[in-house]
Amino acid sequence: MRFGYSEACLDHDTGDRHPENPDRLRAIKEGLKRKHGVDYVEADPASRAAIDAVHDTDYVDEVVGFCESGGGNWDPDTVASGDTWDAARAAAGQAQWAAAEALAGTPGRDTPFALGRPPGHHAVYDDAMGFCFVNNAAVAAQSALDDLGVDRVAIFDWDVHHGNGTQDIFSDRGDVFYASIHEDGLYPGTGDETEVGEGDGEGATLNVPLPAGAGDADFLLAIDDLLAPVIDRFDPGLLLISAGFDAHRHDPISRMRVSSEGYALMADRVRTLAEDVDAGLGFVLEGGYGLDTLSEGVAMVHETFDGRPPIEPDKDPESKSVPVIEELRERFDLE
Repeated sequence: MRFGYSEACLDHDTGDRHPENPDRLRAIKEGLKRKHGVDYVEADPASRAAIDAVHDTDYVDEVVGFCESGGGNWDPDTVASGDTWDAARAAAGQAQWAAAEALAGTPGRDTPFALGRPPGHHAVYDDAMGFCFVNNAAVAAQSALDDLGVDRVAIFDWDVHHGNGTQDIFSDRGDVFYASIHEDGLYPGTGDETEVGEGDGEGATLNVPLPAGAGDADFLLAIDDLLAPVIDRFDPGLLLISAGFDAHRHDPISRMRVSSEGYALMADRVRTLAEDVDAGLGFVLEGGYGLDTLSEGVAMVHETFDGRPPIEPDKDPESKSVPVIEELRERFDLE
């Protein structure tokens, strides 16, 4: 794969013992040292105009001023330093690069993956939260619509937390489809299956809240039985993956049971899905807070695109997951 990366993202200083810290990117790069075919690209930072296209201007002004004054705690969980705004622009720019590369037709071993931080999917239209200041995937999707000649974009979020920010930004839009598979009841408490979008965006949001303990087979069932047919119907020109790795069974802040192999399987599924609808495919890093599991998860995605066939799970989905998926199939008229 080709990875978007910038040293500027290391300068976002969240302080000692914060789970979202520069060691996350260092661990990913260290893990990829042992893999073949890894290529790094430093993209241009996102412009202020590109960020304003998905965020409230007054809010962005406030973030810029907050960072210029040295930063601090925006809220109890979300921390900025003097360099956070530059890091956020770099991360959003890498996401834009991933979208542009995907639409330029760079599949297979050249599939783009933006390794930026701070992450983005909790940043709503007019506020920062959940470690996120700028919604990187949203910036990339909007840039693709505005500048890259695509009419519809789909974003699939496999982070263990619901991407409330991405949903908030596009919930009333019919040109961006947002899908999330996440742990039910986990932060930020949004992402109920009844949240399907509103106005022009009704039906363009798919939330799959799975019970704690769900693993590889559950995620794959949701992708195969829900995501794939809904994406096929939406027919996007671009598919962006908000790729968090905190649903891993050994991640310190979730109760899900996805294995490292599970991320290879999901990567293989979305690759096939993008091919089936003839969409460009790009990845944007979100969460993942166990350094070993994060680096291993990213490496497994890379190896999948480098030619390693993933191994199907030998367990069935959890019994509590199946009714959730069946109900959503009815809600989206997939029966």
